[in-house]
Amino acid sequence: MKTLRAMSVDRLEEITAGFRRVRIAVVGDFFLDKYLDVDPRLAERSVETGKVAHQVVSVRHSPGAAGTVVSNLAALGAGRLHAVGFSGDDGPGYELRADLAALDCSIDHLHRDPARYTPIYLKPRDVTDPGLAGEHSRYDTKNRSPTSEAMERRIIESLDRLLPELDAVVIQDQVEEEGCGVVTRLVVEAVAQRAEAWPRVIFWADSRRRIRRFRRVIIKPNQFEAVGRPAPAPDDSVNLEELVPALDALRRTTGAPVCVTRGAGGILASDPQPTLVPAVRVDGPIDPTGAGDSATAGAVLALAAGATFPEAALVGNLVASITIQQLATTGTARPEQLPARLELWCAQQAEGQSGRES
Repeated sequence: MKTLRAMSVDRLEEITAGFRRVRIAVVGDFFLDKYLDVDPRLAERSVETGKVAHQVVSVRHSPGAAGTVVSNLAALGAGRLHAVGFSGDDGPGYELRADLAALDCSIDHLHRDPARYTPIYLKPRDVTDPGLAGEHSRYDTKNRSPTSEAMERRIIESLDRLLPELDAVVIQDQVEEEGCGVVTRLVVEAVAQRAEAWPRVIFWADSRRRIRRFRRVIIKPNQFEAVGRPAPAPDDSVNLEELVPALDALRRTTGAPVCVTRGAGGILASDPQPTLVPAVRVDGPIDPTGAGDSATAGAVLALAAGATFPEAALVGNLVASITIQQLATTGTARPEQLPARLELWCAQQAEGQSGRES
């Protein structure tokens, strides 16, 4: 197993200069991330029930799940973005579409379905505590009945219409309930067929529950998904001696590169030989929400701009190291922030190498 220890700023800037030419479709479950900022100092008592009436002082929303990938791609300067999926014909759907349009993401293929909800992550939070502890219990709205075959066909048709003008396709499977989201079995099978038929297009898939279903596309499991550990403890990790054989097995099964995220341990990338790409160590409080999505955005853009697989994994790490430091929001990174983060990473690698030699 190799370890990536260096990249020049010139090489990074050569890669990021190509971002503006990249055309990407994000196929998947578009949620609305909605924050209710609650001020506990204004709490009232309900006359009817006697319970606390929390007072909302502001409301914020942004695209979530597959939309988080879009937000990061837009912030990094991708050339053209398309959202492929569905929303309900409802108020949250209106807000989601407006937020995506504000990112200059085409919503022509984000289909309205009056029979479906627009999925929502509703996040009440304490305005006096910007950290994770300030977030109240979340309220999720998801579809819990199967997606219609007619909608599945519309999604596949949208992908077919877009493929001639794309450089990359990101598949984001967020809904845990089987067959109730965008990335159904039929869509997964269609993606495998299109990946084989369109070898010049980068196909990259991420899935909370079903990453092993994908074939002929790059997959991005986390370390626990890679070894089939569904319920890890909060401080758990997978050692490399266990992870490398699992990575090789996944690579043989999918027939495509594999990118395993390891949190603070960085990324283990296989194309086909495994390369460890260390993470950037950051200080202070962090919010890991959406870190994997931001890493996906950076890595896919880098690949489409001509980076090698390990280089793309490093760009993903750099992006994620910036987004996790943004608390109580869906973090993004801009290209101009990456060189300074690369210099920090290079210094950390040199320091580590010096420590190993002493």
